[in-house]
Amino acid sequence: MSPPKTAEKYSSATRMHATEAMGKPRPAAKGKVTVLGYRLFWESFGAPDRGTVLCLHGGPGVPHGYLTCLADLASFGYRIVFYDQLGVGASERPRGTSFFTIERGVEEVEGVRRALGLGRIHLLGNSYGGMLALAYAIKYQRNLRGLVVASGLSSVPVANVELRRLVRTLPIPVQRTIDRLERREAFDDPAYARAAMAFYRRHICRLRTWPRELTRSLRDVSVPVYRTMWGPSEFAVQGSLRYWDITDQLPAIKVPTLITGGKYDEIPPRIARTIHRGIRGSKLAIFPNSSHLPMWEERERYMQVVGEFLRRQDGR
Repeated sequence: MSPPKTAEKYSSATRMHATEAMGKPRPAAKGKVTVLGYRLFWESFGAPDRGTVLCLHGGPGVPHGYLTCLADLASFGYRIVFYDQLGVGASERPRGTSFFTIERGVEEVEGVRRALGLGRIHLLGNSYGGMLALAYAIKYQRNLRGLVVASGLSSVPVANVELRRLVRTLPIPVQRTIDRLERREAFDDPAYARAAMAFYRRHICRLRTWPRELTRSLRDVSVPVYRTMWGPSEFAVQGSLRYWDITDQLPAIKVPTLITGGKYDEIPPRIARTIHRGIRGSKLAIFPNSSHLPMWEERERYMQVVGEFLRRQDGR
């Protein structure tokens, strides 16, 4: 489905205001907060004139910096808050990997909300963060004003099938490299990384030049978190989340929800449509020139669609 037609109803002044915000954002506040016994780094942009949007990064294990373009939403009257999850980015790293679970992640989201005094929030989660947002909404939706699931998923087994299908669309030499090195479990071979990049440039971000925020976040990915929960690559799902599936619980979510994704997304539109069908009354926006990061690939239009959704929940 195309983005809602309401996105086209913005005044020229609103469009200009949103566009002017699209430079490098500067945080209004930042710091560290103790949640569940560990120090987590957070930063916020804008003022909460209309409310607060708490953003959950993906990976799992990719620092939140790649999402700071969402600070553009501050131009719609919102405070936009980000944090690095446990073991990621500038947040504290625990010993071992036992705390790297989505169940603890849900309690961490709630802990951040309470510790920062955010009140009822809009929650936006990208990729793994979308999984986390869905799980949070099922348990804590009383604390939500709205939910945005950005290229998220409700079933890792279903997503894994789709990811392997997309691998089979890559050039034959790339497929052969992936197959050969995966059989040897040679995931750290530089040739595997190069082959994976062919996938990422099709299905993660299709911009010719990637934003520095994205390249920096991918360079700084927390390997312990990523490999424990997901696996050695996007399409080699071997971690603790490989059997995670909450599709049958989606009807329990009653808060206003927007699901976004890209036409060429590694989490394909059919998965977005499954979530859309599962959450009654939800809205769906698929961006035709994007893959996994339409907030970068179609930045202005993405902000318009999400900003309009947020405003509809809070009144103009």
